[in-house]
Amino acid sequence: MQPDLFHQSSKLPFIDHDLGDACIREYPRLFAPAYADELLETLLAQIPWRQDSIRMAGKRIPVPRLQCWMGDHGSGYGYSGISLEPVPWQPPITAIRQKIQALGHADFNSVLLNYYRDGRDSVGWHADDESELGANPVIASLSLGAERKFQLRHKRDKNRDRYHMLLRNGSVLFMGKTLQNNWLHQLPKETTLHSPRINLTFRQVTPRHRS
Repeated sequence: MQPDLFHQSSKLPFIDHDLGDACIREYPRLFAPAYADELLETLLAQIPWRQDSIRMAGKRIPVPRLQCWMGDHGSGYGYSGISLEPVPWQPPITAIRQKIQALGHADFNSVLLNYYRDGRDSVGWHADDESELGANPVIASLSLGAERKFQLRHKRDKNRDRYHMLLRNGSVLFMGKTLQNNWLHQLPKETTLHSPRINLTFRQVTPRHRS
């Protein structure tokens, strides 16, 4: 039997985080906790995880997390010198994509899955503003597993306060069109945390023009 992905409610509760020049819509419990736990275990076992590396100070440094790029044929993606070609969609993620697209009235042709093995894994300050994402990308982010801190800081206004959120198991964020242009975000290390987390960020990628 196909499990119920969503709580049975005519109105799904959400929180709008107004950052002034950007907005994040959070559905704190979009996915039922039991299904979120089941999905975490499925993805841990079935996804072809890989650990990439970036060049820093002339050395190749492993990124502190595992990842997988999944999507439509031709939806390649790259960041920080890492080139990602999509693996085919898997059924559980296809079903999730359809639900999230319907909720956000958006189309996504790809997803970046990040596997944080424990609190030592992290991602530093960055914006998802690569050219293949377009000028004003909408990105939907699903969290599974351990609760983690999510921090944002403004790109230009150093006097703006940082914004802090908690990413809960089964929650979904819709990061609005102007967020990546104006804000950086990170998932900091939490060395006392020993539980895994998977994050899925659904995106719409435009193929790069090659000369």
